[in-house]
Amino acid sequence: MLNKYPLWKYLLVLSVLVLGLFYAAPNLYAPDPALQITGESSAQVIDERTLARATEALNEAGIEHFGEEIAPNGRNALVRLQEAGKQLVAQARVQRALGDGFIVALNLAPTTPSWLSDFGGQPMKLGLDLSGGVHFKLEVDVEAAIDRRREYYVTAIRRALREERIRGLADTGSDGNVVIRLRSEEDREQARALVSENHPELVLEEDRSGDSWVLTGAMTDQTMSEIANYAVTQNLTTLRNRVNEIGVSEPLVQRQGQNRIVVELPGIQDTAEAKRILGTVANLEFRLVARPDAPDSEKQRFEYRGEDRAGMSEFLERDIIITGERVANAQASFDENGRPNVQISLDGEGGTMMSRVTRDNVKRRMGVLFIERKFRTRYEIQEDGTEKPIQIPYDERKLLTAPVIQSALGGQFQITGLDSPMEASELALMLRAGALAAPISFVEERTVGPSLGAENIRLGVKSVQFGLALVVLFMVLYYRVFGLIAVVALSANLVLLVAFMSMIGATLTLPGIAGIVLTVGMAVDANVLIFSRIREELRDGRSPQMAIHSGYNAALSTILDANITTLIVAVILYAVGTGPIKGFAVTLSVGIVTSMFTAIVGTRALVNLVYGGRKVKTLSIGGSQS
Repeated sequence: MLNKYPLWKYLLVLSVLVLGLFYAAPNLYAPDPALQITGESSAQVIDERTLARATEALNEAGIEHFGEEIAPNGRNALVRLQEAGKQLVAQARVQRALGDGFIVALNLAPTTPSWLSDFGGQPMKLGLDLSGGVHFKLEVDVEAAIDRRREYYVTAIRRALREERIRGLADTGSDGNVVIRLRSEEDREQARALVSENHPELVLEEDRSGDSWVLTGAMTDQTMSEIANYAVTQNLTTLRNRVNEIGVSEPLVQRQGQNRIVVELPGIQDTAEAKRILGTVANLEFRLVARPDAPDSEKQRFEYRGEDRAGMSEFLERDIIITGERVANAQASFDENGRPNVQISLDGEGGTMMSRVTRDNVKRRMGVLFIERKFRTRYEIQEDGTEKPIQIPYDERKLLTAPVIQSALGGQFQITGLDSPMEASELALMLRAGALAAPISFVEERTVGPSLGAENIRLGVKSVQFGLALVVLFMVLYYRVFGLIAVVALSANLVLLVAFMSMIGATLTLPGIAGIVLTVGMAVDANVLIFSRIREELRDGRSPQMAIHSGYNAALSTILDANITTLIVAVILYAVGTGPIKGFAVTLSVGIVTSMFTAIVGTRALVNLVYGGRKVKTLSIGGSQS
């Protein structure tokens, strides 16, 4: 029978619509502005006492809050606020009350009911230009990068002198230059030739001090400028890698000025975790444990970590074998006893250096030193009576482990002595994403103002409503009952589009809203083709039932051709475009798929319900009919 679907097809269309309504429903629940509290260490637990201190600080400041909760894993706590405009003030008060050792970050807490979230229903992520997300401005400590390069020169020159059997000692002078003290003038000339060959960027000067022949190496302004530029560029790459590890959709990481980097994370749900991972300035150093008879100038003392080794200390050689910058890959794992570790893979040069040193030092111990840049906060009273936080950086050094070298190591080995699987995972993430070439500090953190986000959303929704109203008016007046059917299908299309974007975790941006407006026009375009073809069939003398059947069949190929070519363009836009362009491409692609379903299958089902299976003399489709 013409224009009659079997029952299963009606049930299929109905099921798709019901699922669409279910997964689009979470977008009706706006998130609450909130503060998220985590510890600086991944193993740190947030307890009720910490949460009480935070809420007490909010009460003293007169900031209304509710819904305080600690995550089941105990790693973070969430405090919801009544007003979004109070977030920054609340963050400063809570950070002041908790002090160093805790990270207080801005967040948006979901309000999706459990009956939706239990089945995977989540609201669509909003881009930074709408309301969700966080904005960080970070400053790169280029002076620390220059100091690190000086340490590299000292270590490299000291190793070269030892390998060439030149009697001398390299160290860093009080003015920051590399100072090499030699035993004789002949040694100085040999050292000068060696340094000039390996480090031509150093400007060398000769001097005499007592019984020593001195060679001083200074970096030129151009060299220091190149080091600073490299530090910012390398940090930019590392931060992008870390953002990718976090899994943020459509992030923005770009350089600003000489030594600053802007990071925007739209739609992120765990801003405290993001701030901790982005701001962690950590690196590994592999050093040999110093021999007992080694002079003090060649060794350093570092405290062991872990309760089972409390109070113990170890001497390490000042020379560094390799650093974490030579790590090509790192994965958290467990050893044969179930203890957490990190499986390390070095790059080619790192593997060669590790093999050379360990081959000559079998049965000696090698220390794995974890260095992390942290900050102590003190508060200064300003002229207006307000407190200004001042962050003072310092480096915390921890000796993770110091195993005996049983045989020469190559490009792959493991790091043990970690406290927890979470610590192993975080260390692996840091090494995998790359070490920061210089420390960074947060100089600005903010969310997009609620008024700006709300205004963008209001205007975006208004544009969709306005476009939809004009389409509805045109379709109903021009195509009558068939136009009304197209409007119902168009509404279903919008529901399915929002539901699908929510399910895949896509981020809705302002250009994405433009894609939705375009989708409205494209969805109706398919129905216009079908309805115009039905009119032509009627004018050619076909019966109403045959005109419907032929109209849908004849217009199908044209609709597929038009939508597939547009879909190809959308895919290309996503592949080569940046954040806003990708947001538009995602919305357009999803809209094409859902509009083809509703325009072809959805409207056909409704037309069959209205006209199918019965005798019809005329169709309410407008235009002259024969």
